Order: sequence, then C-alpha cells, then structure tokens
Amino acid sequence: MKLIETGTKEKIKVLLGNEYFDDLPQTMLVEITEFMSLREYPRGTVLLWEGDLCDGLYILESGSAKIFRVSPQGRQYIVRILQEGDTFAEVPAFDGGANPVNVEALEICQAWVINSEKLHTLVMTHPIFAQKVLGNFGRMLRGMVHKVSEMAFYQVTHRLARLIAEMSEEKSTSPWTQEQLAARLGTVREVVARSLKEMERSGAIKMEDRKIQIADKEIFAQWLE
Repeated sequence: MKLIETGTKEKIKVLLGNEYFDDLPQTMLVEITEFMSLREYPRGTVLLWEGDLCDGLYILESGSAKIFRVSPQGRQYIVRILQEGDTFAEVPAFDGGANPVNVEALEICQAWVINSEKLHTLVMTHPIFAQKVLGNFGRMLRGMVHKVSEMAFYQVTHRLARLIAEMSEEKSTSPWTQEQLAARLGTVREVVARSLKEMERSGAIKMEDRKIQIADKEIFAQWLE
C-alpha cells in the first residue's frame, strides 16, 4: 500500500459524489478533507482483514475489490463486488468494532479513507449527517435481509439466474469462473456446474469462451421466478 498526494479540491469533489457527504455544507466538507487520505493497493492485496480494527470509512476511487468471508472449512463466500465510487467498511468505521468481513483488491485499486474518529465527531455534532448514516444503514440492512431471504427460499439454479441477470445489467465483460460464481452464491463449484448445464439444456443460456449469454429471454425469465 502507498499513499497518493492529493489536494483539497479533489477531496471535496469525492465527498460531493458520495451519498454520506453530498449535501453537507462547504465548511464541513473542507473540515473533513483534513482527515482524508488516498491509498493505492496492488492486485491481490487485502485491504481489510476480518477481525482487525478498522481505521476509517473507505470510498473506492478506482479499480474493483471483493468483500468476502471464509468458512471454517476454508470455503470462500463473496458478499459483494465493489466498483468505482462504492463505499465500504461502514459498520466498523461507525461502531468502532472489528471488521466483520475481508476486502481484497481484484486489480490495482485506489481508495479514499476517512478517519473514524472524525466520523464519530460528525455524528455527535451534526444531526443531518447522523440521519444520513442511519438512512444508509437502513438500506444496507434491507439489502442483507433480501440476500438472506434468497438463500433461504430459492434454489441455487434460481439464484444463479438472478446473478446472471445482474451481471448482464452491469454489462460485465470479465468472465467468471465457476468457483467465483459459487463463492457469490454461497455454494460449491459442482452445484454451479449442474445449474449452468440445466439452464443451457432448457435453452435459456449459452456458454461461449467461458462467458454466459442469455439465449432466450422468455425461457430465462422463468428461471428468475
């Protein structure tokens, strides 16, 4: 990891583009910039380790990273793929506890870090900021409940179809291995392989050069239900 030199204007532009800070007064933004730093991480570097203390709120400036957990058996579950502009480490940054997840750079990444102590001061002294934090935490909780519900109520094939649809909307060009898809779904590669073959036999998808393409939207929609 290395620190990148930046100026106040660049920092304010980042804050104005983030949902936590976008409508705060200019004076507050200038104040926050004094507690911001830009870090660069090589591909494969772990930005945050589960169980370690967190030093701040992270905003991904460039590159991509994965949030993941590892089971006692060593199986990896990918909670989320982070893209440019995404914010992460909210929970430990605001509650002062340990990181609940790991974060690893999938390519060279640059990330802004805003000091946790400064964030705590903002919550205590600025009700508007505290309300934004609560609102964002509420959305995060709803999203997590949705994920848990999908894992509880839907079979892997249906969840895989939804993931394929999500990747299609994002226009993801990078092919995912079956191990990576399994990690996203909380299952194993063999189950993903069977699910892909099942959808391919139905005519919903086709596989070309390790890329998954939707072949028939009507058939594919049935797998989403």
